[in-house]
Amino acid sequence: MKKYVALTLLLLTTFFWGVTFTIVKDAVAQVDVFVFLAHRFALASLLLLLFCVLTRRRLTRSTLRDGIVLGTVLFSAFGFQTVALLYTSASNTGFLTGLNVVLVPLTGALFFRQRVSASVVAGVGLAVAGLFLLSTNGTWSFNYGDILAATCAICVALHLLLTSSFSRRSGADIYWLTTVQICTVALLSFATAGIRGKEILTLYPQITWAIIICALFATVFAFLVQTAMQRVLSPSHTALIFCMEPVFAALYAYLAAGERMGTIGMVGALLIFAGMVVSELAPRRAAAGAIPLPSGADTLETRTSA
Repeated sequence: MKKYVALTLLLLTTFFWGVTFTIVKDAVAQVDVFVFLAHRFALASLLLLLFCVLTRRRLTRSTLRDGIVLGTVLFSAFGFQTVALLYTSASNTGFLTGLNVVLVPLTGALFFRQRVSASVVAGVGLAVAGLFLLSTNGTWSFNYGDILAATCAICVALHLLLTSSFSRRSGADIYWLTTVQICTVALLSFATAGIRGKEILTLYPQITWAIIICALFATVFAFLVQTAMQRVLSPSHTALIFCMEPVFAALYAYLAAGERMGTIGMVGALLIFAGMVVSELAPRRAAAGAIPLPSGADTLETRTSA
Protein backbone atom coordinates (compact mmCIF):
# COMPACT_ATOMS: atom_id res chain seq x y z
CA MET A 1 0.00 0.00 0.00
CA LYS A 2 2.85 2.39 0.86
CA LYS A 3 4.39 1.76 -2.55
CA TYR A 4 1.22 2.66 -4.45
CA VAL A 5 0.63 5.76 -2.33
CA ALA A 6 4.21 6.81 -3.06
CA LEU A 7 3.73 6.16 -6.79
CA THR A 8 0.51 8.21 -6.84
CA LEU A 9 2.06 11.15 -4.98
CA LEU A 10 5.15 11.16 -7.19
CA LEU A 11 2.94 11.08 -10.28
CA LEU A 12 1.07 14.09 -8.88
CA THR A 13 4.40 15.82 -8.32
CA THR A 14 5.43 15.06 -11.90
CA PHE A 15 2.07 16.40 -13.08
CA PHE A 16 2.73 19.71 -11.30
CA TRP A 17 6.18 19.95 -12.86
CA GLY A 18 4.78 19.20 -16.29
CA VAL A 19 1.92 21.69 -16.00
CA THR A 20 4.15 24.47 -14.66
CA PHE A 21 6.62 24.00 -17.53
CA THR A 22 4.53 26.33 -19.71
CA ILE A 23 4.14 28.77 -16.81
CA VAL A 24 7.91 28.84 -16.21
CA LYS A 25 8.58 29.22 -19.94
CA ASP A 26 6.38 32.33 -20.06
CA ALA A 27 7.91 33.75 -16.86
CA VAL A 28 11.56 33.42 -17.93
CA ALA A 29 10.68 35.14 -21.21
CA GLN A 30 10.00 38.25 -19.08
CA VAL A 31 12.76 38.09 -16.46
CA ASP A 32 16.18 36.47 -16.11
CA VAL A 33 15.88 32.76 -15.32
CA PHE A 34 18.06 33.00 -12.20
CA VAL A 35 16.01 35.93 -10.93
CA PHE A 36 12.90 33.82 -11.37
CA LEU A 37 14.53 30.86 -9.61
CA ALA A 38 15.70 33.11 -6.77
CA HIS A 39 12.20 34.48 -6.15
CA ARG A 40 10.51 31.11 -6.58
CA PHE A 41 12.82 29.28 -4.18
CA ALA A 42 12.96 32.20 -1.74
CA LEU A 43 9.17 32.13 -1.29
CA ALA A 44 9.25 28.34 -0.93
CA SER A 45 12.07 28.66 1.64
CA LEU A 46 10.11 31.12 3.74
CA LEU A 47 7.06 28.84 3.80
CA LEU A 48 9.11 25.79 4.75
CA LEU A 49 11.14 27.65 7.38
CA LEU A 50 7.94 28.98 8.93
CA PHE A 51 6.51 25.47 9.16
CA CYS A 52 9.68 24.01 10.69
CA VAL A 53 9.96 26.80 13.27
CA LEU A 54 6.28 26.71 14.27
CA THR A 55 6.35 22.93 14.66
CA ARG A 56 9.64 23.17 16.60
CA ARG A 57 11.37 20.55 14.54
CA ARG A 58 14.98 19.83 15.45
CA LEU A 59 17.67 20.56 12.87
CA THR A 60 20.72 18.31 13.23
CA ARG A 61 24.18 19.00 11.88
CA SER A 62 24.01 15.98 9.56
CA THR A 63 20.65 17.07 8.11
CA LEU A 64 22.04 20.57 7.55
CA ARG A 65 25.04 19.14 5.72
CA ASP A 66 22.95 16.75 3.63
CA GLY A 67 20.49 19.50 2.72
CA ILE A 68 23.28 21.79 1.52
CA VAL A 69 24.71 18.99 -0.63
CA LEU A 70 21.29 18.25 -2.14
CA GLY A 71 20.63 21.94 -2.77
CA THR A 72 23.98 22.43 -4.47
CA VAL A 73 23.43 19.44 -6.77
CA LEU A 74 19.86 20.57 -7.53
CA PHE A 75 21.02 24.11 -8.36
CA SER A 76 23.74 22.66 -10.60
CA ALA A 77 21.08 20.76 -12.54
CA PHE A 78 19.10 23.98 -13.07
CA GLY A 79 22.26 25.86 -14.02
CA PHE A 80 23.56 23.38 -16.59
CA GLN A 81 20.11 23.03 -18.12
CA THR A 82 19.71 26.81 -18.41
CA VAL A 83 23.11 27.36 -20.02
CA ALA A 84 22.55 24.37 -22.33
CA LEU A 85 19.49 26.09 -23.78
CA LEU A 86 21.75 28.89 -25.01
CA TYR A 87 23.60 26.47 -27.30
CA THR A 88 21.15 23.70 -28.16
CA SER A 89 17.46 23.21 -28.79
CA ALA A 90 14.84 22.73 -26.10
CA SER A 91 14.06 19.31 -27.60
CA ASN A 92 17.66 18.13 -27.30
CA THR A 93 17.86 19.50 -23.76
CA GLY A 94 14.64 17.75 -22.76
CA PHE A 95 15.78 14.42 -24.17
CA LEU A 96 19.28 14.54 -22.68
CA THR A 97 18.04 15.69 -19.28
CA GLY A 98 15.60 12.78 -19.34
CA LEU A 99 18.51 10.38 -19.79
CA ASN A 100 18.94 10.50 -16.02
CA VAL A 101 16.54 7.53 -16.15
CA VAL A 102 19.48 5.51 -17.53
CA LEU A 103 22.12 7.10 -15.31
CA VAL A 104 20.28 6.41 -12.04
CA PRO A 105 20.39 2.58 -12.20
CA LEU A 106 23.82 2.65 -13.86
CA THR A 107 25.32 4.89 -11.18
CA GLY A 108 23.57 2.93 -8.45
CA ALA A 109 25.09 -0.28 -9.79
CA LEU A 110 28.61 1.11 -10.17
CA PHE A 111 28.95 3.12 -6.97
CA PHE A 112 26.27 1.78 -4.59
CA ARG A 113 26.67 -1.91 -5.58
CA GLN A 114 22.96 -2.22 -6.32
CA ARG A 115 21.45 -4.84 -8.64
CA VAL A 116 18.94 -3.68 -11.21
CA SER A 117 15.83 -5.79 -11.86
CA ALA A 118 14.98 -6.96 -15.36
CA SER A 119 11.66 -5.10 -15.22
CA VAL A 120 13.46 -1.82 -14.50
CA VAL A 121 15.89 -2.43 -17.39
CA ALA A 122 12.94 -3.03 -19.74
CA GLY A 123 11.15 0.04 -18.41
CA VAL A 124 14.24 2.21 -18.87
CA GLY A 125 14.63 1.02 -22.46
CA LEU A 126 11.05 1.90 -23.34
CA ALA A 127 11.28 5.26 -21.55
CA VAL A 128 14.47 6.28 -23.36
CA ALA A 129 12.93 5.43 -26.75
CA GLY A 130 9.82 7.38 -25.78
CA LEU A 131 11.83 10.38 -24.58
CA PHE A 132 13.70 10.48 -27.89
CA LEU A 133 10.50 10.46 -29.94
CA LEU A 134 8.61 12.89 -27.71
CA SER A 135 11.44 15.39 -27.25
CA THR A 136 13.14 15.33 -30.67
CA ASN A 137 10.31 14.13 -32.95
CA GLY A 138 12.69 11.46 -34.22
CA THR A 139 15.46 13.81 -35.44
CA TRP A 140 18.84 14.60 -33.90
CA SER A 141 21.74 17.03 -34.39
CA PHE A 142 24.59 17.05 -31.85
CA ASN A 143 26.26 20.27 -30.64
CA TYR A 144 28.19 21.76 -27.71
CA GLY A 145 25.06 22.51 -25.68
CA ASP A 146 24.23 18.83 -25.63
CA ILE A 147 27.27 18.18 -23.43
CA LEU A 148 25.92 20.67 -20.90
CA ALA A 149 22.47 19.07 -21.06
CA ALA A 150 24.03 15.65 -20.47
CA THR A 151 25.85 17.11 -17.45
CA CYS A 152 22.47 18.29 -16.18
CA ALA A 153 21.23 14.69 -16.47
CA ILE A 154 24.16 13.54 -14.33
CA CYS A 155 23.23 16.12 -11.68
CA VAL A 156 19.58 15.02 -11.72
CA ALA A 157 20.59 11.37 -11.36
CA LEU A 158 22.96 12.22 -8.51
CA HIS A 159 20.22 14.23 -6.79
CA LEU A 160 17.82 11.26 -6.96
CA LEU A 161 20.40 8.84 -5.57
CA LEU A 162 21.52 11.19 -2.78
CA THR A 163 17.93 12.04 -1.82
CA SER A 164 17.19 8.35 -1.43
CA SER A 165 20.32 7.82 0.66
CA PHE A 166 19.99 10.92 2.88
CA SER A 167 16.25 10.55 3.55
CA ARG A 168 16.76 7.02 4.91
CA ARG A 169 19.42 7.96 7.42
CA SER A 170 18.56 7.48 11.07
CA GLY A 171 17.25 10.70 12.55
CA ALA A 172 16.80 12.42 9.18
CA ASP A 173 13.92 14.92 9.21
CA ILE A 174 12.44 15.20 5.71
CA TYR A 175 11.03 18.66 6.44
CA TRP A 176 14.38 20.15 7.44
CA LEU A 177 16.16 18.18 4.71
CA THR A 178 13.81 19.68 2.11
CA THR A 179 13.95 23.15 3.67
CA VAL A 180 17.74 23.34 3.73
CA GLN A 181 18.10 22.21 0.12
CA ILE A 182 15.47 24.70 -1.08
CA CYS A 183 17.16 27.51 0.89
CA THR A 184 20.48 26.53 -0.71
CA VAL A 185 19.01 26.76 -4.21
CA ALA A 186 17.51 30.17 -3.36
CA LEU A 187 20.83 31.55 -2.05
CA LEU A 188 22.82 30.22 -5.02
CA SER A 189 20.22 31.64 -7.44
CA PHE A 190 20.41 35.08 -5.82
CA ALA A 191 24.21 34.93 -5.93
CA THR A 192 24.26 33.90 -9.60
CA ALA A 193 21.74 36.56 -10.61
CA GLY A 194 23.76 39.19 -8.70
CA ILE A 195 27.02 38.18 -10.39
CA ARG A 196 25.24 38.46 -13.74
CA GLY A 197 24.27 42.04 -12.84
CA LYS A 198 20.53 41.39 -12.60
CA GLU A 199 18.08 43.26 -10.35
CA ILE A 200 17.44 40.60 -7.74
CA LEU A 201 15.48 42.59 -5.13
CA THR A 202 13.02 44.10 -7.59
CA LEU A 203 9.40 42.93 -7.57
CA TYR A 204 8.02 41.74 -10.90
CA PRO A 205 4.19 41.97 -10.80
CA GLN A 206 3.87 40.33 -14.22
CA ILE A 207 5.19 37.02 -12.88
CA THR A 208 3.74 37.14 -9.35
CA TRP A 209 1.24 34.36 -9.94
CA ALA A 210 3.84 32.24 -11.70
CA ILE A 211 6.13 32.52 -8.67
CA ILE A 212 3.33 31.69 -6.22
CA ILE A 213 2.09 28.68 -8.19
CA CYS A 214 5.59 27.31 -8.77
CA ALA A 215 6.65 27.90 -5.15
CA LEU A 216 3.60 26.18 -3.67
CA PHE A 217 3.02 23.25 -6.02
CA ALA A 218 6.23 22.69 -8.00
CA THR A 219 8.62 23.37 -5.10
CA VAL A 220 7.21 23.03 -1.55
CA PHE A 221 4.79 20.20 -2.29
CA ALA A 222 6.94 18.56 -4.98
CA PHE A 223 10.22 18.34 -3.09
CA LEU A 224 8.60 17.39 0.20
CA VAL A 225 6.87 14.51 -1.58
CA GLN A 226 10.04 13.47 -3.43
CA THR A 227 12.13 13.46 -0.25
CA ALA A 228 9.50 11.51 1.71
CA MET A 229 8.50 9.04 -1.00
CA GLN A 230 12.08 8.10 -1.89
CA ARG A 231 12.09 6.34 1.45
CA VAL A 232 9.62 3.91 -0.15
CA LEU A 233 10.53 3.78 -3.86
CA SER A 234 13.97 3.18 -5.32
CA PRO A 235 15.79 5.93 -7.25
CA SER A 236 15.33 3.96 -10.50
CA HIS A 237 11.56 3.73 -10.06
CA THR A 238 11.42 7.41 -9.11
CA ALA A 239 13.37 8.37 -12.26
CA LEU A 240 10.96 6.35 -14.42
CA ILE A 241 7.98 8.13 -12.86
CA PHE A 242 9.64 11.50 -13.46
CA CYS A 243 9.91 10.61 -17.17
CA MET A 244 6.19 11.43 -17.30
CA GLU A 245 7.00 15.13 -16.85
CA PRO A 246 7.41 15.87 -20.59
CA VAL A 247 4.24 13.87 -21.25
CA PHE A 248 2.22 16.02 -18.84
CA ALA A 249 3.93 19.14 -20.22
CA ALA A 250 2.98 18.22 -23.80
CA LEU A 251 -0.61 17.40 -22.82
CA TYR A 252 -0.99 20.70 -20.94
CA ALA A 253 0.56 22.64 -23.83
CA TYR A 254 -1.95 20.98 -26.16
CA LEU A 255 -4.93 21.80 -23.92
CA ALA A 256 -3.88 25.28 -22.79
CA ALA A 257 -1.90 26.61 -25.73
CA GLY A 258 -3.11 24.49 -28.65
CA GLU A 259 0.34 23.02 -29.35
CA ARG A 260 0.22 19.81 -31.39
CA MET A 261 2.11 16.75 -30.20
CA GLY A 262 2.04 14.87 -33.51
CA THR A 263 1.92 11.13 -34.15
CA ILE A 264 5.59 10.54 -33.31
CA GLY A 265 5.21 12.50 -30.07
CA MET A 266 2.15 10.46 -29.12
CA VAL A 267 4.03 7.22 -29.73
CA GLY A 268 6.83 8.55 -27.54
CA ALA A 269 4.41 9.44 -24.74
CA LEU A 270 2.89 5.95 -24.89
CA LEU A 271 6.35 4.36 -24.71
CA ILE A 272 7.24 6.42 -21.64
CA PHE A 273 4.01 5.39 -19.95
CA ALA A 274 4.63 1.76 -20.94
CA GLY A 275 8.12 1.95 -19.47
CA MET A 276 6.75 3.12 -16.14
CA VAL A 277 4.10 0.37 -16.12
CA VAL A 278 6.52 -2.40 -17.12
CA SER A 279 8.89 -1.46 -14.28
CA GLU A 280 6.05 -2.16 -11.83
CA LEU A 281 4.70 -5.38 -13.40
CA ALA A 282 6.64 -8.01 -11.47
CA PRO A 283 7.91 -6.55 -8.20
CA ARG A 284 7.96 -9.95 -6.50
CA ARG A 285 9.92 -11.53 -9.32
CA ALA A 286 12.35 -8.61 -9.58
CA ALA A 287 15.06 -10.27 -7.53
CA ALA A 288 14.87 -13.43 -9.64
CA GLY A 289 15.26 -11.44 -12.84
CA ALA A 290 17.87 -9.02 -11.56
CA ILE A 291 21.01 -8.33 -13.52
CA PRO A 292 23.83 -9.83 -11.46
CA LEU A 293 26.64 -7.79 -9.97
CA PRO A 294 29.52 -8.84 -7.72
CA SER A 295 28.54 -10.93 -4.70
CA GLY A 296 27.29 -9.04 -1.69
CA ALA A 297 25.32 -6.50 -3.72
CA ASP A 298 21.69 -5.81 -2.91
CA THR A 299 18.82 -5.32 -5.30
CA LEU A 300 17.20 -1.90 -5.43
CA GLU A 301 13.94 -3.47 -4.31
CA THR A 302 15.61 -5.11 -1.29
CA ARG A 303 17.26 -1.85 -0.24
CA THR A 304 14.04 0.13 -0.50
CA SER A 305 11.96 -2.34 1.49
CA ALA A 306 14.24 -2.15 4.51
